[in-house]
Amino acid sequence: MPDFGSAIDRSRRRLLQGAGIALAVLATGRARALAAPERSNPGSKLVLLGTAGGPTPKRDRSAPANAIVIGRDIYVIDCGDGVARQMVLAGLDLKRIRDVFITHQHSDHNAGYGNLLLLAWETGLNTPVNTYGPPPLALMTERFLEMQAYDIQVRERDEGRPPLGKLFAPHEITRAGPVMHDTNVKVTAALVQHPLVEPAFAYRFDCPDRSIVFSGDTRPSENLIELARGADVLVHEVMDLKLIDRALEFDPHARTLRRHLLDSHTPMAEVGQIATKAGVKTLVLNHFVPGIVSIPDKVWIDAVKPHFKGQLVIGHDLMVL
Repeated sequence: MPDFGSAIDRSRRRLLQGAGIALAVLATGRARALAAPERSNPGSKLVLLGTAGGPTPKRDRSAPANAIVIGRDIYVIDCGDGVARQMVLAGLDLKRIRDVFITHQHSDHNAGYGNLLLLAWETGLNTPVNTYGPPPLALMTERFLEMQAYDIQVRERDEGRPPLGKLFAPHEITRAGPVMHDTNVKVTAALVQHPLVEPAFAYRFDCPDRSIVFSGDTRPSENLIELARGADVLVHEVMDLKLIDRALEFDPHARTLRRHLLDSHTPMAEVGQIATKAGVKTLVLNHFVPGIVSIPDKVWIDAVKPHFKGQLVIGHDLMVL
């Protein structure tokens, strides 16, 4: 998605004062939630690696990325910039990556894709990894390996590492339906709407103990509701349109940008309505737009909670559920 951080920064003080929002400083490593659920079965672990929306770096939220951990295996969902370091900060072993999934080809979701593969290999990964996502995933993988060919060849000779190119197998997804099924998890994709980026997908992970759905970037989607039907956890993007309107007052491209945001993302109240229609047990807010880190959790809670009576979690980087 396009980033409009500069417009927000220019109007930030006026925006927050006008909205009557008290600034809150986030403590390092803090992960707050509204009644964050206890997992009765430790079979799967959901880690929010990065919860920001948009491609430009933020001070207190990293770019979009998530992980599901089942036993010793790690499944990565989206690869925003810095995903490898976020995994290390979360205490996840890069050598344990089993599969990688990209929801759509926007830079805030794929900028760390190649680096994650390379850094996992340099950390000691020597087992095959399958990657899944929309085209041009295969070409992206090929071109990244070409770009880093010199470093890769040197390390293969000097450090005795296995050939990197043979470890990774990209699988391009172009339609909804089953994606993969192994001994840990079954993954299913649904097409969502995120123009002009097509195709864009949501993913459902049916784990041994629970089901977890990732919306990806999308406007309100009936396909997503069907995919998430009866799921234990829905991780959904969220947008505060009122704050965006205030921030865009001084942006000359405001009309075009606002139209894109309305066409491509989901306002707060509608996120709650989607979770209710799908009958999910827990709703986790993620990929926050706009990316103002000092917006208190209460703003999101007050807007979503009236529309969803289940467990509501306000996502933060490195939160574990």
